[in-house]
Amino acid sequence: MEPGSWLSALLLLLLLLPLSRVARFYAKVALYCALCVAVSVVASAICLLRNGGRTVDNMSIVSWLMRSFKYMYGLRFKVKGQEKLDVDRPCVIISNHQSILDMMGLMEVLPKRCVQIAKRELLFLGPVGLIMYLGGVYFINRQRSNTAMTVMADLGERMVRENLKVWIYPEGTRNDNGDLLPFKKGAFYLAIQAQVPILPVVYSSFSSFYDTRTKLFTSGTITVQVLDAIPTSGLTQADIPTLVDTCYQAMRSTFFHISNMPQENGATAGPAVEPAQ
Repeated sequence: MEPGSWLSALLLLLLLLPLSRVARFYAKVALYCALCVAVSVVASAICLLRNGGRTVDNMSIVSWLMRSFKYMYGLRFKVKGQEKLDVDRPCVIISNHQSILDMMGLMEVLPKRCVQIAKRELLFLGPVGLIMYLGGVYFINRQRSNTAMTVMADLGERMVRENLKVWIYPEGTRNDNGDLLPFKKGAFYLAIQAQVPILPVVYSSFSSFYDTRTKLFTSGTITVQVLDAIPTSGLTQADIPTLVDTCYQAMRSTFFHISNMPQENGATAGPAVEPAQ
């Protein structure tokens, strides 16, 4: 595209912003993505200079930089139970997954020595993939279950040996339908294998300020509720369905409560368990 065309498009966008909610929505999303890339570049340089390469300690740098995003977007986080996240012990943290803004919410409460599980495709997102790698994110190829299970087995041993927390989205994909999707089993296999507790974290619905269907993106408040840890000591793989259902029901009930939504208004709840990741 010619420089003049880019300038015309920019001027048109600036003219539309005060008039069109759709234009404002896409402008804010584009800015968010651009900020993520910019922060990834800056954070990668800092991480390489400070720590020399891949380490979970790099996530504190990313977290510090990304927490500034909330001021640009007029978002406020009300966190209840942060002290449960900060307990010095390995555990599997599970949370609901709503939108691209989840990364902002994750970094708002991220405890020390916490790594994430992500799909392998994210590794190739340029600077974003690089900073995820440097931050110790574990990438899983969902198309190859044997490889994914090997990675999870290695991670289970490492999280106990190195006192790591592991953050997983058990729904497996973003979901903004006003309810929780059925949980996949991977997080629960990991917790039982390592015999570490599961710590559920629930974010309230974003729908009052962020909605991709209606192109709404305004300021708002997000409530984050950290639930009590659920022990797995002595449990085996045979206990996984019950464990999944316990976590699902507790998180779903909390989601409706902190979102001020009657439970009947959510999408019809399906089975709480899906096949293993």
